[in-house]
Amino acid sequence: MPNAKNKTYHEQTEIDYTIRLREILKTLPPFAKDFFRAIEPTSSIRTRMNYAYDIRVFFHFLMENNPIYSKYSITQFTVADLDDLEPVDIEEYMEYLKVYRREDDEVMTNGEKGLARKMSALRSFYAYYHKHQYISHNPTLLVDMPKQHEKAIIRLDADEVALLLDHVESCGESLSGQARRYYEKTKERDLAILTLLLGTGIRVSECVGLDITDVDFKNDGVTVTRKGGNQMVVYFGDEVESALMKYIGGSRKAVDPLPGHENALFLSTQRRRMGVQAVENMVKKYARQVTPNKKITPHKLRSTYGTSLYKETGDIYLVADVLGHKDVNTTKKHYAAIDENRRRQAASAVRLREP
Repeated sequence: MPNAKNKTYHEQTEIDYTIRLREILKTLPPFAKDFFRAIEPTSSIRTRMNYAYDIRVFFHFLMENNPIYSKYSITQFTVADLDDLEPVDIEEYMEYLKVYRREDDEVMTNGEKGLARKMSALRSFYAYYHKHQYISHNPTLLVDMPKQHEKAIIRLDADEVALLLDHVESCGESLSGQARRYYEKTKERDLAILTLLLGTGIRVSECVGLDITDVDFKNDGVTVTRKGGNQMVVYFGDEVESALMKYIGGSRKAVDPLPGHENALFLSTQRRRMGVQAVENMVKKYARQVTPNKKITPHKLRSTYGTSLYKETGDIYLVADVLGHKDVNTTKKHYAAIDENRRRQAASAVRLREP
């Protein structure tokens, strides 16, 4: 097997998720493998993994709540059992999803978004077997999907963006001891990450997947791997360039990464590539101190960038292209119409702090 050292972050993540999915499939009815094999060409490994978790919940619900299946083990289910269920069973499942206990006894809850995702997984699962005539009817189509209410987009205002970055630069003055030492050690890195997220709108998963070689200071761009594996150059402005240069030439250069993490752009204090959770925790930590009434996450920084870019350019297609959105209502030709020169406008259109 090739050494992990030769794999990119995204290649290694694909391998890790594939192995994890295979383990999850062992905890599902044997016939479920056909569904996951069929959707492999048109879905990401992360989507398939989430579907597997969600569908496992469905079968556990049947064993816990339906007298017919109370004596079943999960491997005893067959496709015929899907055909025996009625719309009322699906409605009871949807009610169950609102609050239920996992196998480890942890209480789980689902809001509108969680309900919709799990019901979407079940609908796709049923649709495959119905389409291939393994079952004669699809009760999921006779049950209304949970209604989702629009929520206000939470984002930082322009003055809050400047406050956040100023805070990261100066909050060490109020710290002492070990907290001060940790702050000084991570300051350049944290400022580079926050500036990059706010100045380009890239996803947190795209951020942690960056290698040093993905940063091109000659053209002021970073090569990111989008959802689905497509690569794209996202251009950045002077503020992002300055923060990245300072970090790469400073604290990043001073670190000797652990084997397998030599190429990673952003490293943890353990000298490993930073993970999504670590970046999320860092963003929340600083944001709580500046905007305590707003629950700011890396995705909210992405929303902040997108909103600012649209206000500055008025070009919704440019925003969709730069953010890597795949909107079903927007055709590919709209994205293709945006050339490299127009995309470069995004780099300098949004100012994070006044010069």
